[in-house]
Amino acid sequence: MTVPKQVEVGTELPTLQLAPVSRTTLALFAGASGDHNPIHIDLDVARSVGLDDVFAHGMLPMAYLGRLLTDWIPQERIRSYRVRFAAITPVHGRPTCTASVVSVDDGLATLALTVTLDDGTLTLVGDAVVALD
Repeated sequence: MTVPKQVEVGTELPTLQLAPVSRTTLALFAGASGDHNPIHIDLDVARSVGLDDVFAHGMLPMAYLGRLLTDWIPQERIRSYRVRFAAITPVHGRPTCTASVVSVDDGLATLALTVTLDDGTLTLVGDAVVALD
């Protein structure tokens, strides 16, 4: 990882494009996170509440955004990180994570974060503050 040398308003982080979310991904994330809510892994449960299929844990695309950040800057420089869940990420959905710098002040950069699907659905929005030095 190379720490960015020149960061200014408008700087965009390299996009993180992920493979479509599979049932295997959901099962592995359930095990890793300890979140075994059956709505994420059991098709019958999802259908019993009126859904067509299971969907990703909200924390999965949030973790992907965390990976986008730590691919760009060391983890210890992250001062804050928050998101708002805007839509579900369906099984087979392909998340794309983006971030851009919206302000730089006193050695801190504030970034706007998003996760979108191939069809344009915005699933997560958020922000992070990182120390540049």
